[in-house]
Amino acid sequence: MRIVLICKYDGTNYHGFQIQSNHLTVQEVIEKSLKKIHKGLDIRIHMSGRTDSGVHAYCQPIHFDTHLSISNEGWIRSVNAYLPKDVRIIDAINLGNSDFHVRFNSVEKTYEYKLFIGRYVDPFLVNYVGHYPLKFDYNKAKECIPYFLGTHDFSSFCSKNSSIENKIRTIHNFKIEQSGNLVTFEITGDGFLYNMVRIIVGTIIDVAHGKYDKEYIKYIFQRRDRSLAGKRADASGLYLKSIKYDNKLVNNFLKNNI
Repeated sequence: MRIVLICKYDGTNYHGFQIQSNHLTVQEVIEKSLKKIHKGLDIRIHMSGRTDSGVHAYCQPIHFDTHLSISNEGWIRSVNAYLPKDVRIIDAINLGNSDFHVRFNSVEKTYEYKLFIGRYVDPFLVNYVGHYPLKFDYNKAKECIPYFLGTHDFSSFCSKNSSIENKIRTIHNFKIEQSGNLVTFEITGDGFLYNMVRIIVGTIIDVAHGKYDKEYIKYIFQRRDRSLAGKRADASGLYLKSIKYDNKLVNNFLKNNI
């Protein structure tokens, strides 16, 4: 049976989601929990997408296959029983013999980025926002949005370590809102490259600070050169918010958790 779980986590204490040999990850603690439930049997989970060290998730779908017959509510309770408190399973669904895959069947993802503008960050916020202490023109930031919408080659906006050859992605929606010192970016697309959201935010910060004009973003796209775009914004401000799939049953399931 294929089980899909919705995972929500604070990424502060983890070196990303995907398992690593020498660092604690979210995948590791979930798989350890499943191993206990399966009486020592190793269970490999699949994720909808990697998140980096310090990045958070409101809704990270994962799936695994099991021979155990446990109710959806039972999976939630039993997996959470062995997890640290900063990682929670918030829902579960049994798809039976489905070949649904949380990564390969996704058609759209939404990320949120929270940026605190000001000299100091409240210590109770510091792990959950990015920080920019200098001049930031909110109106200039909003004027950058049209340059990223649509289909583009995002070679300039991904890490040089990215191994993916096809860097063409489509951004469907992008909005920026301000409330006091907090600026929130929400970006939705058919997929994202390694560090893409953080580099886009870093580039918009440069425009909002006055480092260069918004028209320069066109040039950055054209040159396909990572060195021309802004620095990566802090990982602490990034959240995986939601995912859509080519599966109606799973989408209806996810709507209850967003």
